[in-house]
Amino acid sequence: MSCPELFRILMHLWLLLLLLAPGREQTRWLILQAKHPIYEGDSVTLKCLGKKEKSIIQRDYYKDEEKIFGGSNLQQIIINSVFMDPGEYKCTASGKLIIPWTETSNSLRIQFQELFPHPVLTARPSQPIEGGPVTLTCETQLSPWKPDVQLQFCFFRDVQTLGSGCSSSPKLQIPIMWNEDSGSYWCQAATTRITKKSQRSQIHVQRIPVSHVNLEIQPLEGQLIEGHKLVLICSVAKGTGNITFSWHRDGRGILGIKTQHSQLAELQLPTVTERDAGRYYCTADNNNGPILSKKISVTVKIPVSCPVFTFRSSQGQAVIGDTVELHCESLRGSPPILYRFYRENVTLGNSSAPWGGGASFNLLVNTEHAGNYSCEADNGLGAQRSEVVTFSVIGISRSRVGAATAGVTGLLLGLVITAVLLYCFGTRRKSGGTSAMGMPSYNPCVHQEPSSSRPPPSNPEEPICSEPLAVLDLQPVYSNVNPENTNLIYSQIQNIQHTNGNLANSPRVHREDTGPVVIYSELKKSHGNDFAKHTSKRESIHEDATGNYENV
Repeated sequence: MSCPELFRILMHLWLLLLLLAPGREQTRWLILQAKHPIYEGDSVTLKCLGKKEKSIIQRDYYKDEEKIFGGSNLQQIIINSVFMDPGEYKCTASGKLIIPWTETSNSLRIQFQELFPHPVLTARPSQPIEGGPVTLTCETQLSPWKPDVQLQFCFFRDVQTLGSGCSSSPKLQIPIMWNEDSGSYWCQAATTRITKKSQRSQIHVQRIPVSHVNLEIQPLEGQLIEGHKLVLICSVAKGTGNITFSWHRDGRGILGIKTQHSQLAELQLPTVTERDAGRYYCTADNNNGPILSKKISVTVKIPVSCPVFTFRSSQGQAVIGDTVELHCESLRGSPPILYRFYRENVTLGNSSAPWGGGASFNLLVNTEHAGNYSCEADNGLGAQRSEVVTFSVIGISRSRVGAATAGVTGLLLGLVITAVLLYCFGTRRKSGGTSAMGMPSYNPCVHQEPSSSRPPPSNPEEPICSEPLAVLDLQPVYSNVNPENTNLIYSQIQNIQHTNGNLANSPRVHREDTGPVVIYSELKKSHGNDFAKHTSKRESIHEDATGNYENV
């Protein structure tokens, strides 16, 4: 054996004696070190050091007698605390001199300190009222030895994240809570490596039943104009949660329904008609039974339509002195209606129709009243003007027209009566007899005996017609048209003279009857069928030596 080999053996023995020498426990050859204190989430550095580092070939690390790292000669290892639990840690070092050897370090118990405790969720108020706010707080306490660590807080209802997500604030303000928001609430506090959750808390949101339901009409007082918009606003003084509003009208049923998180809702009827008038009300319900509002009467006023303008006259046409009725009527429109009457756009007067319909204005006609007339209807919702009507006036008065008409009529009637009397008078002179009524009668066709101076007719049965009467000249002597203070319309006295020519050719006129004939004619006011009584039954015939006359 050479000297160097012997020397190495002696050195190994000496080292072995040192390891087995008394007092080794106090001065271990191999030790395990770790930094303290260690907080959860921190990275842990384990150092395994020996007195003769050059002689160590391999180091192994253990936790609770179970190797967690080895196979290399690393003096230290870093372990993330996320993957670590409290326990007993140690290391071993091994080498080889003359024979292999292994040295074990001391045991090191590593205890992780809590960075912050599990948070606790609190709600203020603990039993929030529906429609009101609630404040959630995620309460925890960070270690004062870790002032640089930032916590992030998140809030949840069941699995739904509340708010805008996680933030550095431990509080969350919810402005309005509804009954549907009742549920299981929890929160969590977290660092980049540690996350802790609170226990779940049941939060029940209390609901308030609706009360004091009110209906408001716009426009106010329920005065509507046909064609305009009607707004129905239903509100409640109290009531939380989803409130179902409905609008009604007597005799028509439901007009509309809305459900919303609000104590007020409105319904619009864009164009109302006359049929929309009636009594309206609304109801509100948040699952505790519907509550009704008071009923409001709604009236719909109708603007006047274009009026119709007419003239009304008892005589059919207007003359000076007549009273003409100007009538104006709007066929559609809410009363009261004020009517105005115009001539050439100048106001003549006005008349009111408190209950609707038309109105009239009387006009005493004179020559200045001819022109263009119109009327206007107004019930406060806008005036409407009629079409223009032209009015004409006859230039004479009604009395003169009547007198002139009566005079002409009387003259014609007098002529007719005169002709009839002359005809009858001539017949009486020929026949020498009278009619059954005492009036002279005459038949122009009579049977006559043949004379010796005249040849008989070829046919004895053929009647022989008399010659025509002599033409009489009617000379008016006096006439009066419409005398005052009597019912006489027309009177006339006529003198009938026989012309010489006619007398010469009229052998049937006797010489003693050649005197004048005087005819009196009258035309009185007629009353129905009494006309004949006033005219025809007053006839008489008088004859004398100086003249003849008849009075009708």
